[in-house]
Amino acid sequence: MIRHSSISSRLKFAGLCAVAALATGCATQPASPETASSLQASTTRASASPTSEEQKKEQDRAAILAMAGDYKVSFDFTETVPFVAGYELKEPKLSGGHEVVRVIRNDEDFISLQHILVVGGEQKFPIKHWRQDWIYEPASIPEYVGGNAWQKREFSAAERDGKWAQLVYQVDDGPRYGALAEWTHENGVSSWTSPPNMRPLPRRDATTRDDYDAILATNRHAITPNGWVHEQDNSKLILRNGEPQVLAREVGINTYNKYDDFDVGIADDYWAATAEYWAIVRDAWTALEQDFDAFGLTVQGEPEALYMPLLNLAGEVEEGTLSVAEAGAQAEALIEEYTTTQIGTVKERLAEVGKEDGTASY
Repeated sequence: MIRHSSISSRLKFAGLCAVAALATGCATQPASPETASSLQASTTRASASPTSEEQKKEQDRAAILAMAGDYKVSFDFTETVPFVAGYELKEPKLSGGHEVVRVIRNDEDFISLQHILVVGGEQKFPIKHWRQDWIYEPASIPEYVGGNAWQKREFSAAERDGKWAQLVYQVDDGPRYGALAEWTHENGVSSWTSPPNMRPLPRRDATTRDDYDAILATNRHAITPNGWVHEQDNSKLILRNGEPQVLAREVGINTYNKYDDFDVGIADDYWAATAEYWAIVRDAWTALEQDFDAFGLTVQGEPEALYMPLLNLAGEVEEGTLSVAEAGAQAEALIEEYTTTQIGTVKERLAEVGKEDGTASY
C-alpha cells in the first residue's frame, strides 16, 4: 500500500473574471485637454463598472451564501421505478430535524458551508453533518468512481468557464461526490443543476442493504422564499457484475425551511470548540485530493471504522480531555491508515464487499 505523507494546506482555486478593456478609435488630430480629460473620466468609469460576467458571479455567490442559516429540514426519498426483474420497490424514507448551516470560508472563488444537526429529546446534542464546498472555475475536482475511491477529473478552460463545482463531504470531512455546473437565475429562481455523477450509498441504505453499489445522481439546489431545496434524481447502480445496471430509480427532496425555534447555540458552541481540529482533518483530506490522481479507502461499505474515531476525537477536543494538536495528530494517522493511493479496479474493490471486516487487500 502506498502511503501519503504530506499534509498540505487547503486547495485554493483562482479564476477571477477579466475586466474588459475600453476600446478607443484612432484620432486624426491630437485630443484637446478637455477631450483628454473627458476620455480619462469615461475610461475610469468604464473600468470601475462591473462587467456582466462579474455581475453574474456575484449573483452566484449570493445564491450560495443564501444557503447558510438555521433550518427545520426534511429528507424525503421515494423509489419510483424498478429496472431489474423481481425487484420490489422499498418503502419511502422520510426523516427530518433541525440543522444549522454556517459559512466557514468565504473567498472570492471559494465558499465552504458546514452543516451541523441538533438532535435528541430533552438532552439535545450536536452531530457534525455534511459539508459543501463551492469552487469557481476549478481546474480539477475529485470524482467518485465507485468502491470508495475517487479520481481526479480535469477540466479545460472552456469547460469550466463561468461554472461552479460543488464538492460534498461526509461527516468525517472525507469526500463523497462532486460535479461542475452553472448557476442560473431565470424565471425568478436561482438554481444549480449538476450533470449525472456517481456517489457512494447514503447511510440510510448503506447500513440496511447491500443490493447495489453506487448512486448515479442529478442534483439541483434552488433558493426558495423561505430557504432552499435540494432535489435529487437518483439511479441506484449495480457495478459488481461488470456492466453497470440500474436497479431502481428514486426521487429525493431535501427541504430547508428557515426556523430558529431550537437551541441553535448547541451547534455553534460545538463548532467553536472543534473548528481548529476539523481544519486539521480537512487539510489531511485536501493533501490526498491535491497530491494524487486517485485515492480510496481501505474499507468498503459504510466507513464507520474511520468516521467514528474521527468524530470521537472531536468530542474529546470539545470536552477538553484532548488538545487540538494531539487530536489532530491522531486524526492524520487514522486517515493515513484507512486510505490508499493504489485503488485497483472497481471490480477488485467491490469484491471486498461482504467480507467479515470489509478490509480491502489491494
